[in-house]
Amino acid sequence: MRVLTLSSSPLSDKSFRIGLGVVVIFAAAEILSAAYYCISRIPISQAPVQPRVIAMRMPSVSSAVVPASAREASPPPAPAPSVIDRLLEEATALRARGDTANALARLQEASERDPKNAKVLEETAKIYESIQNFDRSNETWRKIQEIGPSAGASFELAATRLKLGVPTPTPAAAEPGLPGPARLDLGTSRTDANGTLEGSNLGITEVTATETPDPDAETNLTLRIGVKKRPNAAIDHTKVKIQVYFYDTVDDKDIKLTDADVTYEWLTPNHDWAGSDPEMLAVTYTRPKNSVLSPEAALSAAAAAVNPGNKSRASKRGPATAGESGRRKYLGYIVRVYYDDQLQAVRADPTGLLKLYPPSPTASP
Repeated sequence: MRVLTLSSSPLSDKSFRIGLGVVVIFAAAEILSAAYYCISRIPISQAPVQPRVIAMRMPSVSSAVVPASAREASPPPAPAPSVIDRLLEEATALRARGDTANALARLQEASERDPKNAKVLEETAKIYESIQNFDRSNETWRKIQEIGPSAGASFELAATRLKLGVPTPTPAAAEPGLPGPARLDLGTSRTDANGTLEGSNLGITEVTATETPDPDAETNLTLRIGVKKRPNAAIDHTKVKIQVYFYDTVDDKDIKLTDADVTYEWLTPNHDWAGSDPEMLAVTYTRPKNSVLSPEAALSAAAAAVNPGNKSRASKRGPATAGESGRRKYLGYIVRVYYDDQLQAVRADPTGLLKLYPPSPTASP
């Protein structure tokens, strides 16, 4: 029996595979060509290409090196006020509002931080004087003197203030033009912190002194005085009298009524005390350079007796006299308020002036 035998040659198998691969490649190329042709014939709206955002880490500004020249050109920052300065400002504002208790508390805190601060001691002494605690005020003024001339203006002020701690002069030794024998003893009369007498109809709400630079004057100072009626009190403004006395030191030792120019002006339009708000009065002390007044003009200038019905007035200067010699310097003031010729309130700075020149309980005609 014949048997058919099929044998596979290696050479024929390899040729077959090569031929098959070529056919497949050509077929794929045809398919891709056809696909590309079809796709190219279809219109496609191309979307706008969005810019690609790449996050980059920038160097920190704080790490940049500033040239030395730039650092020198930039001005240094203003130093912040110290704790003591802040406490002193708060105490001054509280004293102006009449809150002496809290003002002293602020000053005590400042003094604990710097016991040798002359400004703190000066403000403390002024508050003790305002509440007529002269023992404590004199003690504080002495602390400033112990600091010495390095305390500056506070040292000079302390020396002047301590000169006022003398007994009240007798009526014969009183200054001319001031009240005579009938004097009010403030030590036995009941007053509040503002110097307002108990049961009075009018009181002093504020006395603020402001000095204005003036090239033609040695001193140009204005007192802003507030006078307020008691609640429900009916005031006849024609019976109100306000007296303002200015005092100078002569050659830094004697205390005299001023010989400077004194004028006044009402800051409130009606000043009749019809409402509950205080009526405001401005009294100006002006000492021209290198000038003196006659004794008559000096008294007229020293006591600005203000009646609400009158207009503003100014003292008239007189010729210089040989008797008015010595270097004068502004010291302080006394403000007195009378109603129906009865004393209502008194305020002084320095308050030691009240020991030298106590107010009369009645106004002179």
